[in-house]
Amino acid sequence: MNKWSFAALLLAVVLLLAACSSETEKSAGNGQGTGTGGKVTIGLSISTLNNPFFVTLKEGAEKAAKAAGAELIVVDAQDDTAKQISGIEDLIQKKVNVILINPTDSDAIVTAVESANSANIPVITVDRAANGGTVVTHIASDNVKGGQMAGEYIMKLIGRKGNIVELQGTAGTSAARDRGKGFHDAVDNKDGVKVVASQPADFNRAKGLSVMENILQSNSSIQAVFAHNDEMALGAVQAIEAAGKKGIIVVGFDATDDAVKAVKDGSMAATVAQKPAEIGQKAIETAIKVAAGEKVESAIPVDLELVTNLQ
Repeated sequence: MNKWSFAALLLAVVLLLAACSSETEKSAGNGQGTGTGGKVTIGLSISTLNNPFFVTLKEGAEKAAKAAGAELIVVDAQDDTAKQISGIEDLIQKKVNVILINPTDSDAIVTAVESANSANIPVITVDRAANGGTVVTHIASDNVKGGQMAGEYIMKLIGRKGNIVELQGTAGTSAARDRGKGFHDAVDNKDGVKVVASQPADFNRAKGLSVMENILQSNSSIQAVFAHNDEMALGAVQAIEAAGKKGIIVVGFDATDDAVKAVKDGSMAATVAQKPAEIGQKAIETAIKVAAGEKVESAIPVDLELVTNLQ
């Protein structure tokens, strides 16, 4: 091989290496910022789509993702922690840019959060918090404040005197814990007021109905019911009506369409609105910022509002 052939070969090798380097840089993009073709891919693991509140939250997220040109992959845990963990593992395998998690159980979800951490995928919790792992931010209403709002309104309506029932959400969820705390802050240790029953009904309408039926059988005098969500509140209303009871005040939480209708027709006294569509929207907008490497606040609140039949 003469020197000119060798020089030409060397130049070809240099050009080939430069082209490979350029392609590698293009593939890398800007770190975790983008998925295929520069599009941000976001995973949303939701506790259950059998609850109107979370359906609305999902729809808010879908609308925001479409507006931003992002891809959203939704996995429904169906209120099953094992199924939720498996769904999150699938999102990790798909190498999404950010994972939004609405936990079925704030303790049990920690292992899934840690798995995402190990894969260097940022995690954002939505509506319900995780009790461990590294979470970039938590987007939710102030559930303690909401529970307190409900408790204070009940106290006002019953004249700070009477027996109250509490229907609790799913044990282990931050929403149930925080709403219960706010409620008890408002009603505990008050003269003339007593919480005569405090039982879980798992955020479920059918369970709210059956649990309330049992409570009514063992308590002849009840003035008010606070349910940690509207589904349980509506179940309680059914039980109260079936038992022929009159004048029992029922307050829920979430302001779902069915609950707002019940408030307007007087079968429920109030519901605490925490705007699920806005939670879903803020979750997507925040996920896109995180994917782009922007810093966000560690907690992003969504305003609450008490919806009553006096409005």
